[in-house]
Amino acid sequence: MTQAPPGRPVRVALVDDQPLVRAGLRMVIDSQPDLEVVLEADDGREALRLLGATASDVVLMDVRMPGMDGLSATRALLADGGRAAAGDPRVVVLTTFDLDEYVLDAIRAGASGFLLKDAQPEELLAAIRTVHQGDAVIAPSSTRRLMERLVTTLPPEEAPRPHEALAGLTSREREVLVLMARGRSNTEIAADLFVAEATVKTHVGRILAKLDARDRVQAVVTAYETGLVRPGS
Repeated sequence: MTQAPPGRPVRVALVDDQPLVRAGLRMVIDSQPDLEVVLEADDGREALRLLGATASDVVLMDVRMPGMDGLSATRALLADGGRAAAGDPRVVVLTTFDLDEYVLDAIRAGASGFLLKDAQPEELLAAIRTVHQGDAVIAPSSTRRLMERLVTTLPPEEAPRPHEALAGLTSREREVLVLMARGRSNTEIAADLFVAEATVKTHVGRILAKLDARDRVQAVVTAYETGLVRPGS
């Protein structure tokens, strides 16, 4: 997990081909004392070059860009299949509500979540802080609906498929995973199951370890792909 030393702002990279979008994001982010935009790029190839020279903690990555798109850039940045090394930045994919079927592939490649471009500034700031702390961005409302829509676009040969790791989950862990896939927070899961939030955190940690998942998003993708959770359920 990438952690900023005390007193140092979280370093954010902006990758989007629209200068006005980048300017708006920079204005919102730089208004916060604990966040700082350290680089901007207008396509994936430039982003990889700049990220190689400038350390960043969180990358906000647009999906559709000319040249190298956000999906290809995410795969290249997290080339080990999403299991980021200790100094690798976390990637948050930026998209619109009606697009994009490629976002699910970006999540598989290691992105720590996705954010709708029409999100409120408070949601953007919370997303950056959340992924920097080692969690993932998966909201119970529009983000969950987008993931469900993306899962339905998987070709038949890809969904669902068995996952041996699910066999290692206890009944309680499966229950927690289902609630995670429905967008429930740890606090909400604790209330649903009448247990302490610390207990839920323990279950979540064990689920991630057993599924070899980097974060909650990776675990939720597995839940959908294996049929443990169905879109709309």
